[in-house]
Amino acid sequence: MKLTHSMRAASILLLVPIATGAFAQAGKPSAAAMKTGNGMGAITAVDAKGGTVTIKHGPIPSIGWPAMTMTFKAAPPSLLKGLRSGQRVAFTARAKGMAAEVTAISPH
Repeated sequence: MKLTHSMRAASILLLVPIATGAFAQAGKPSAAAMKTGNGMGAITAVDAKGGTVTIKHGPIPSIGWPAMTMTFKAAPPSLLKGLRSGQRVAFTARAKGMAAEVTAISPH
């Protein structure tokens, strides 16, 4: 009986840190999951109704992107007010996997 109590106590002591670590991580977004970076580029399209802007931009090393043209969701969509195709802009992008959004944008 003493051995069973000891084994039960040892199991609990071993499992509690594992379980609490898993619960603590479940509530936090992974740092690798969300990346933010600043870029410069030229607007190739603005879709105010869809809330998107397409930008041909240079490399953004902090996100790990090479130079490319891509469409971003504007967060919030009001960022697109006054923007037009052909305009050079500086912007801040936030990316999670293949999904990206512009969180700040201004003519440059």
